Amino acid sequence: MTALSPASALAGRAAFRILDPAAPVSELTSLLHRAYAPLAAMGPRYMATHQSDAVTRERAASGECWVARADGGIVGTILFKPADRTAGSPWLDRPEVASLGQFAVAPEWQGTGLGARLLDLAERRAAETGAKEIALDTAEPAEHLVALYRRRGYRFIEHTQWSHTNYRSVIMSKPVRSGRAAA
Repeated sequence: MTALSPASALAGRAAFRILDPAAPVSELTSLLHRAYAPLAAMGPRYMATHQSDAVTRERAASGECWVARADGGIVGTILFKPADRTAGSPWLDRPEVASLGQFAVAPEWQGTGLGARLLDLAERRAAETGAKEIALDTAEPAEHLVALYRRRGYRFIEHTQWSHTNYRSVIMSKPVRSGRAAA
């Protein structure tokens, strides 16, 4: 049996659950602001850099808002939207395309594998809901994020310009594998 690295062991301590719709969201909003702060410093105005608790609640209610909890708090999150709730561009409007968004890992947990586990969870949920593709969007200038998603098998589909951002977005997608991915 292979021993886990200290970082992998840390990520393994996180427990995943869907955010309770009645739960306060201020802790989640704070996590998003902290996790996206380095991106904000680069210039892109991602919604998660400045959204209010009301916007966090609205976005969480638009799909399955998963949170990773450890050490008494939220250390990561991802929003999965099944195909019937995914929309906004020609690709995202397709009936077989699910999506993910509002993806964040607390700065002190970045590099532990927690983000990979959150992505695995969203990709698994896409398969479980019958989607053929899972898509995401990110800022075109965030080349490190585009490269990260490419390494995970996502490919460029199209550009779009959201009304709430100051950058052009890259829509990326990958086929959903049948079967179950590890979470």
